[in-house]
Amino acid sequence: MELPLNRQALEYLYWRYNRRESVHPDPLEFLYAYPDPQDREIVGLIASCLAYGRVQQILTGVSRVLERLPSPSRDIQRASRDSLMRAFADFRHRFTSGEELVNLLLGVQSVLHRHGSLQKCFGHYWRGDHETILPALSPFVDELSVAFGDRCNSLLPCPRKGSACKRLNLFLRWMARKDAVDPGGWDRIPTSKLIVPLDTHIHRICRMLKLTTRAQSDIRTAMEITAAFRTIAPTDPVRYDFALTRLGIRDDGDLEGFLKECAA
Repeated sequence: MELPLNRQALEYLYWRYNRRESVHPDPLEFLYAYPDPQDREIVGLIASCLAYGRVQQILTGVSRVLERLPSPSRDIQRASRDSLMRAFADFRHRFTSGEELVNLLLGVQSVLHRHGSLQKCFGHYWRGDHETILPALSPFVDELSVAFGDRCNSLLPCPRKGSACKRLNLFLRWMARKDAVDPGGWDRIPTSKLIVPLDTHIHRICRMLKLTTRAQSDIRTAMEITAAFRTIAPTDPVRYDFALTRLGIRDDGDLEGFLKECAA
C-alpha cells in the first residue's frame, strides 16, 4: 500500500497537539491525578470503558465513579458486591447500568486478587513473539468479565468476535506509552505491539488518507491502519493517535490542510 502521508506532516501534528494543555476535554485527564500506577491503571480502565457517547457525558460519568472510589485499588479490593451495589445503585451512563459497572469492578477485584495488578494479569498472557497485543487481549478481557458470566455488556467488548476494541486499545495506549500526554505505568508491553484505537473519527481520516478502503470499523480495519502507521513509526505505531483526534474536536484543527500536506 502506498502511503499518501509523510513523517514530517505527522511529526508537526504531534509537536502541535501532543501536549498536556490539549487534553481537555478527554477522559485521559483523570489519570493524571493518580501517581500510583496501581490506582492509575484502574482509573484508566474505568475511564476508557466509559469512553463512549458525548464527551461531557463521559467526563460526568467517570467523575461520578471516581468520587466514590477515593483510593481505587484499595477500595475495590476491600469491597463486597453488596457495598458496591449500594454505592452505584443510581449510576447510569447511556447503556451502562450500575449493575454492569459493579460487575466490571468485581472483575477488577478478581484480577487484583489473582495477579496483584492489571499489568501483571495482562503480562501473564503476553508473549514476546506476539505480533500485536491482540492474543493477550482476549484472555485479559475474559478475566475482567468473570462477574458478567456469559452475559453481554456495554463495557467490555469481545476481541474474538471481531470488535475493534477501541476503548481497550485506548486504555493500552495510555498505559504502555509515556510522553507529554500518555502517562504510562506499564513497562512490559512494547509500544510497537499496540493497535490503533479505531473510532469513527480516526476511521474517517484514515480512509481519506487511503490507509484503508474498508468500510467496517472492526479489528481487521484497525490492524490494517496500524500496519500502515508502523511503516513510518515501527516502534510506536499509535504515536500520532492523540494528535489526529484533535483535528476533529478542536476549533483550530485544520483537517483539510493536514490532508493536503500529507498528500504533497
